[in-house]
Amino acid sequence: MDSEPAHRPSLELLESTHLFPGSYIIKAIGRAEDDFEGRVVQAVSSHLAAPSDLDYSVRITPGGRHIAVTLELTVQNAEQVLAIYEQLRDVGGLAYLI
Repeated sequence: MDSEPAHRPSLELLESTHLFPGSYIIKAIGRAEDDFEGRVVQAVSSHLAAPSDLDYSVRITPGGRHIAVTLELTVQNAEQVLAIYEQLRDVGGLAYLI
C-alpha cells in the first residue's frame, strides 16, 4: 500500500454507529492495473457468507490511472467489517480506503 494510511474505524465506533447485521459501504481506490477491481472483490468475498452479500460499482478516473471500487456489503457484525478492512489493506496498488 502507498504511504497514506488506510482508514479503519474502531470496533466501538462501528458498533455505536451501525446496526448489525446490515449493510456497510467501503470504497477502495487504487491504481488501475493488474486487475485491481478483481483483487478487491476477491479479498472482500472471502469474508462474506454468500456472493449475494456483495454488490459493487466501479469508476475509473478520466486519465485512466486510478480506479474506485465502491463495495456495498451485507455484514453480520463489526468484527467482520474490521477483518474486511484488514484484508483490503494487503491488496497491491491500494491508495485509499474510505
